[in-house]
Parts: sequence; structure tokens; C-alpha cells
Amino acid sequence: MPQALLARGLCRRYSWSGGHQDALRGVDLEVPTGTVLGLIGRNGAGKTTFLRIASTSLLPTAGSMQVLGHDVVTDAVNVRERIAVIPQESRPFYWMNPRELVYYYLTMRGETHRVAREKAAEALAELGLTRWENTVVSRLSGGLRRRAMVAMVMASDAELLFLDEPTTGLDPIARRSVWEAIRKAAKANRTIFLTTHYLDEADALSDRLALLESGKLLASGTRDDLAALARRPYRVEVSDGFPEEELRSYGDLSRVGERWMLFTGEKEARELSRRALEKGIRLSLGPVSLEDIFLQMVGQDISVEGEE
Repeated sequence: MPQALLARGLCRRYSWSGGHQDALRGVDLEVPTGTVLGLIGRNGAGKTTFLRIASTSLLPTAGSMQVLGHDVVTDAVNVRERIAVIPQESRPFYWMNPRELVYYYLTMRGETHRVAREKAAEALAELGLTRWENTVVSRLSGGLRRRAMVAMVMASDAELLFLDEPTTGLDPIARRSVWEAIRKAAKANRTIFLTTHYLDEADALSDRLALLESGKLLASGTRDDLAALARRPYRVEVSDGFPEEELRSYGDLSRVGERWMLFTGEKEARELSRRALEKGIRLSLGPVSLEDIFLQMVGQDISVEGEE
């Protein structure tokens, strides 16, 4: 399968008088065409820096990146013609309404007036914005403004969509409308590059995942690929009945409410399940969640701030 994005040895260093900070450190990453790639990491891990280089708004310090077969440094014009971007810090024009925002964005990308009107109406309906389509942006909430930005890029014919934290600040219902728009775009064989620190979002939407920490790519692949890299790939929840010392012998143990939570290997999980059955102790067993995988690989919860 051809690669929509290909990074090799990508580095970005921010320098100032008396010091520097490496935001990206030799990142190698491939994103196959027609997939949803979820780039996950803590705030400050380097996700936005990576996206800014891929979308040609920031130059790398070293290494290379190709997007849709074009080098982002030497052939940036051709990259920009084929992508659409929602930067994390972007804000819509305050004097327009959502209908005008999407309409003018599409006409600037070359759509005819008729097609732009039709696509704008469709995108606004899909994101649940029809009710506010004629309301000036300055009078909209932050969540509605964010959804209007999502509608802009979703309405475009771009082959590759860069979405940097697209659901930040949205309520659960609004988040779901954005998720459905992303799923629809994915079914149309568009490539989507999604950065997020919401692990449930990455898990629900992504075909492939990449885990970035302190500028380094720790892992990439399918969710199963990442689970296979976890030190302890099974999670067991068990009620009281086992001595704490015995449970600790099976893996990493912690107390959650009135139950014990244990991260362990497959062999140990099966043995503990057999012992629980013999003792008549209630136990639940399953593969680790994406949050569990992240915690094991990074050693920190994703909500903990990384280096800026």
C-alpha cells in the first residue's frame, strides 16, 4: 500500500540564547494511504510539532518527510494543494458565520459557487451546525467554533486531513458528531492524521496508532501491535479472597475501590483464573486498554504534562 506520509529521521530543535529543546528526535513513521493514524502523547510530547512539519508550516531541523509523494521542504506547494489542516491553535474569522466560513474556504480551494454552497450545507448538517449556520462566529461558544473549523476541512476534497486535537473543549455529544464525520471521511478512503490526548478517541477512530513521548516515537502499528509490546498485556480485576502477597506474585498489583487490579502475562492470567474458579472468587479478565498500554510504555498517565 502506498504511503500517504513517510518520515525518516525527523528532528526539530528549538534553540534560544543559552539552550535548546529537541521537540522531535529522529522520528521514523509511515502512514498508509486511506487509513486513520492516531498520534497519541502527552501535552508537550511533540505531536503538534510533527503535524506542523507535515503540513509545511514548520521546517525540520534534520531528517526528511514526504506527504503524498512530495517533499514537505522542496515541494511544499504541491503538498498544500492536496491537504487540509485544523491546527490546534486555529480560530475562525469572528465576523463570518459558519455557512460563510465553509463556503469561502471551499471557493478558495477552487470549488464552484454552486458546489461550495451544497458542500457547506452538507458539512454543517453533518456536524450539527445547521441551527447556527447564520450566527456570527463571535456569538458562538468555543465548542461551536471548533466544530465549524472541522466542517471546513471535512467539506474539502483534500486527500489528507490533518486534525490537531479536533475535539478539545467539546461536550460528549459534539465529540460524537466529529467522530462520525471522521468515520465518514475514512470510509471515502481519505487519509486522516489525528493528534489527540484522548485515548478513547484514538482507540475508537484509528486504524493505526503512534505513541510519541518527549519527541521520540516509542511505538507504532495497530492497536494489537501496541498491546503486544506492553510488558503485561492482560488486566485482571479480582474481588477479595486472595492474600495480597499471592496476587503480587502474578504481576503489578494495585487497589481500586473494593477490588484488586492486576496487570500480568497470559500464562499468569490463566493460572490465576483457574485458582479463582477453584476458590469461588469472582474475577474478570481481558486484554489491557489503550490507557493501560500507554501507562506501561510511558510510565506516566497521559494527563500528566510532558516537556514543553
